[in-house]
Amino acid sequence: MEVIDIHTHGIGSFDTATASRKQIIRIAELQAQNGVGVIIPTIYAAEIDIMRLHVLTVRKAMELQASSENTAISQARIIGVHLEGPFLNPERCGALNKTAFIKPSEKALADLLEDVSDIVKIITVAPELDGAIPMIRQIREKGILVNMGHSNATYSEAEAGFYAGASGVTHLFNAMRPFHHREPGIAGFALTNKDIYVEVIADPYHLHQKTLSLIFNAKASDKIIIVSDTVKETKSSHYAGGITNTSNTLLGGSMTVTEAAKRLIKNGFSEELIMDCITRNPADYLGLHSLQ
Repeated sequence: MEVIDIHTHGIGSFDTATASRKQIIRIAELQAQNGVGVIIPTIYAAEIDIMRLHVLTVRKAMELQASSENTAISQARIIGVHLEGPFLNPERCGALNKTAFIKPSEKALADLLEDVSDIVKIITVAPELDGAIPMIRQIREKGILVNMGHSNATYSEAEAGFYAGASGVTHLFNAMRPFHHREPGIAGFALTNKDIYVEVIADPYHLHQKTLSLIFNAKASDKIIIVSDTVKETKSSHYAGGITNTSNTLLGGSMTVTEAAKRLIKNGFSEELIMDCITRNPADYLGLHSLQ
């Protein structure tokens, strides 16, 4: 089965925030060098016109991959994009630009997806925002998956998002309301709902080792998807410390999903379980039965 990364912004100085299809191809090449077979480039929240430009750049890279001129180059196959925003909560912006976040609206969604909905695989939405619940339904009607993330949602607000059609949670515990014993929040919902998938950044910096153990003990193993959340600052062959800005905010993941998997297996996690988290589970989430 192929290794799949459903959440990567870049690697090795190359980035999805670009108008150059060659940058996207280089991301695919570097991912392939690390044993990743399929990627979903993830687009940063920005003004809608800018997000569309970046989506169209990925489309050009996909077209380039499909042409004969690149058959001799080893690349991770690009199958679409993940839009991380712009319908997110500025209170939980993480490293994203919160000034780019906007309120959900039917017009904004239509503008965002015009002529590109066919390659959009996942959109991350904060379910507690006004208008988010009907928007989640609209996105699902278009055949696009909805993750909940960058969110200050309570347990009940996350549950409402799930019942509206959201089926995943973006990088569990990161950029979301923390778990509290009287208000479990979106993290508590993600851990206790047996049907929702969760993304997990499994580098040494985003989650404590015991938090990883908690996730694997609480969640059904077939609902855990290890993602890289790599960014252009991520080294292409090994991690060299947490990637942060001047405010010490984590900018992204420090290792590919294959490196993260090796780390977890070395630390005592079941190899079969961990490998499913980067192959079978993301394939099931995306409905890519041909990859199984």
